[in-house]
Amino acid sequence: MASYTPRAFRMIRSIKQIRHYSAPLDNAIPASNRKYVPTSGTYPKGFLVSGTHVGIKPTNTRFPDLALIVSETPCSGAAVFTKNIFQAAPVTVSREMLQRRNGQGVQAIVINSGCANAVTGKGGLEDAENMGKTVDACFVDPKAPASNLPTVSSTIVMSTGVIGQRLPIEKILSKIPTGYNNLAASHNDWLTTARAICTTDTFPKLLSHSFSLPSSPGTSYRLAGMTKGAGMIHPNMATLLGILCTDAPIPPSTLSPLLTNAVNRSFNAISIDGDTSTNDTVAMLANGAAGGFEITDIASEDGKAMQEILTKFAQDLAHLVVRDGEGATKFVHIQVVNANSFSSARAIASSIATSPLVKTALYGKDANWGRILCAVGYTPNVSPGTILPEKTSVSFVPVDGSPELKLLVNGEPEAVDEERAAKILESEDLEIRIDLGGGEGGEGRETASYWTCDFSHEYVTINGDYRT
Repeated sequence: MASYTPRAFRMIRSIKQIRHYSAPLDNAIPASNRKYVPTSGTYPKGFLVSGTHVGIKPTNTRFPDLALIVSETPCSGAAVFTKNIFQAAPVTVSREMLQRRNGQGVQAIVINSGCANAVTGKGGLEDAENMGKTVDACFVDPKAPASNLPTVSSTIVMSTGVIGQRLPIEKILSKIPTGYNNLAASHNDWLTTARAICTTDTFPKLLSHSFSLPSSPGTSYRLAGMTKGAGMIHPNMATLLGILCTDAPIPPSTLSPLLTNAVNRSFNAISIDGDTSTNDTVAMLANGAAGGFEITDIASEDGKAMQEILTKFAQDLAHLVVRDGEGATKFVHIQVVNANSFSSARAIASSIATSPLVKTALYGKDANWGRILCAVGYTPNVSPGTILPEKTSVSFVPVDGSPELKLLVNGEPEAVDEERAAKILESEDLEIRIDLGGGEGGEGRETASYWTCDFSHEYVTINGDYRT
């Protein structure tokens, strides 16, 4: 048997467990994840995108790490941001810009990966502002006087990567014009842009969708979105970023609540490790390039239809983040049913999704329902009468359509078929259902979903080596 020095052993181990900080442009995307990368798409009119190599991390010699998304005309913009107290500079800058503009006249989103520009003081704020200003300048004739530049930026700025380090700002600013000159609208351009925002992601996360609205049944609208994230994922928006673009005509007064409602049931309902990033941002642009009637009221038929479409689309995007969770081997849907309020159902689902003991049991394919029940029982901020032990049931729901495996029924443990439980847990996808039986009074009918993954050995390896 060969023997190795400790240093050689660490090198061999790192080769086996390497995870690219950016999804490669070649075919190195893990085989199991290639099915999530689209080979074609239908993208909204009037939007152009690009992904450009800057080399923000010195080790990145060829992957794109600067993304630019542009509307050919000024449009409506909205965003939902992290609630982490230590908010990154681009979060502060972008929120202030949208507030000053009231969501009107937004034209671009610029994103860098490789450095979060978080906890970087006044210098970090200046860097974020300069990124926005440099993009703004691209829309102005270079021969025009400086007074032609907008007094308020029209660019949303995002950053993702390591916290506490300053951006190599001159390198970034020098490449923004290159990104602008390379703007295009093909599927490959959208995919390259989605790659540019990746950090520890193993594949670019991009979706597109065509739809119609009740008032304009003959008009085809399009919605495109990209997201990044694989770790430090427990958004509370209100290292996760999401960008949504549509050519539907939606004014800022409607776009903002539509986005907030969608995010609350998608990006705010996923968890990989329970950590809320300093940089979490989901932004949406709507330019109306497809024509039709403006959606001026979320309670209208168009508003309701748009909300349903947007929420489902955002959920599908958010699911890709969970599927690419650092070290994850399982995609788990936690559903809490028959609760007396949505907020309580959501809190319980979140408690289960963030339990390290539940997540490690899932990785070990152990049907340890006691850990699930424990997480239900210690859930904070649940209204009185929501959880009654004698009414609580726990089940595993297989994805193959076979009957659910009941683990606990009305507070009484079932004789679990361990062989069937192990078979269910072999699957990549799993649903855990918690039935609260209507709570006190038996009238509760609210349902909430959360999506999470398991905890594996690889998660520790990735995050133990993150900065190196």
